[in-house]
Amino acid sequence: MATNPAGGSGASGASGTGPVAPDKNAGLDPRRWMVLGVVALAQLMVVLDATIVNIALPSAQEDLGFDDGDRQWVVTAYALAFGSLLLLGGRIADLAGRKRAFLAGLVGFATASAIGGASVSFEMLVAARALQGACGALLAPAALSLLTTTFTDPAERGKAFGIYGAVAGGGGAVGLLLGGILTEYLDWRWCLYVNLIFAVIALVAGARVLAPGAPADRNGLDIPGTLLASAGLFCIVYGFSNAEQHGWRDAGTWGCLLLGLAFLVGFVLWVRRAPHPLLPLRVVLDRNRGASYFAVFVAGAGMFGVFLFLTYFLQQSLRYSPVETGLAFLPMVAMMVATSVTAQNILVPRLGPRPVVPVGMALAAAAMAWLTALDLNSTYVPHVLLPLMLAGTGLGLVMAPAMAVATAAVRTEDAGVASAMVNTCQQIGGSIGIAVLNTLAASAATRYAQGKPPTPQTLAQAQLHSYDTAYWWSAGFFAVGAVVTVLLYRSGPPATKAPEGASWEAGRAAPERMPSV
Repeated sequence: MATNPAGGSGASGASGTGPVAPDKNAGLDPRRWMVLGVVALAQLMVVLDATIVNIALPSAQEDLGFDDGDRQWVVTAYALAFGSLLLLGGRIADLAGRKRAFLAGLVGFATASAIGGASVSFEMLVAARALQGACGALLAPAALSLLTTTFTDPAERGKAFGIYGAVAGGGGAVGLLLGGILTEYLDWRWCLYVNLIFAVIALVAGARVLAPGAPADRNGLDIPGTLLASAGLFCIVYGFSNAEQHGWRDAGTWGCLLLGLAFLVGFVLWVRRAPHPLLPLRVVLDRNRGASYFAVFVAGAGMFGVFLFLTYFLQQSLRYSPVETGLAFLPMVAMMVATSVTAQNILVPRLGPRPVVPVGMALAAAAMAWLTALDLNSTYVPHVLLPLMLAGTGLGLVMAPAMAVATAAVRTEDAGVASAMVNTCQQIGGSIGIAVLNTLAASAATRYAQGKPPTPQTLAQAQLHSYDTAYWWSAGFFAVGAVVTVLLYRSGPPATKAPEGASWEAGRAAPERMPSV
């Protein structure tokens, strides 16, 4: 007897007559939602590690005996390794297989976390943080590309990216809460050891539910492109980190930024003619993807107006404990989750990203402007809660749609590097945001205090003035983001699939055409 593809008999229907209703889940990975859980857990671990250690730094400094000038390197070492190696990590995932890269990144990240938690010296802690960043650069793009290639149904893809975008955007706030709890009730070392719990769960589950596989026809790794991109990104991140510590006039700052720019220009010139480029230009020259990368960059820069300076305000001006500070951010995270899922499942499929992302940028800008009204008499519920929830709403409309569109309709062989570009834009945006906002805020505080008696009231007001400056500049970042994204995004729902039969070689012979708006 003949059988149908589903494994049943050739007869149709229960009685043998009539058409069989198509199975909407046919061809979909039955473990796709478990894959989402594994990927989201790994992404949470990577994102919260950028903030969780900040809470632990004072305790670590006291325990290991390093001075204030060295303290910044505990944060910078992670950012340098992570930011400079992301494109390489994404391409390795494309070439070696995403499951293999994901699991290797998890093992490496857990090992580095264990070394950092057991540190007996400042040098050991910094080395562990650099190793964490390097492994995170392999893990993060593999995680996002796994999500991209696993969820092929547009409706389900929207739900998955809504959850993933909320995790990516809200992970920093979760890190503040978790870091406060661990530091206050256990020990600063647990801010690193906690990654072992996340990693073991994700590793065991990932080994079971992730589909293995690597491309049968593997192109060689673009060594010149890798060196140029990694060196350029390293210099950019280091330059902005140096600006935060030594100022914009320091030769190390502008020298590194100029050198980084030169490396990146050389990288672009190289990939235009490389036979197997690290980052094919077709990935970034599509208007929707380019707009999405820019949106993630702006969100990464502007978010620190919330996380960094509002944390200072709550702890230094309102005298909140680290745990209370972390709890204060939870309503914002809740709004991000709700808005991300709504945007991806309802708004973007119907309207496209063009109205959704710019509106999110505008709401985030309004929230930043609202925060400038805070003063020493402000309290949480009437003065902090509402702008925080508005910021969460705006960021939810930006992060999930931008991440989804940035990796949509990309060829399978480019999924890793397209995902790496998302993480790179967020990381570089965050580095720039920290450096620029910290520098502007410090300068504003100094100008305010000049010529005034150094009383506690003057110092407190100078701090408030510095926070206001950071909020206004963050609002400006988001306002520019709203204008640029509304101009760049195409109208209408985005494409969800790559062109049929598209291959890497076909892409070089006939680049994607860019439809008009």
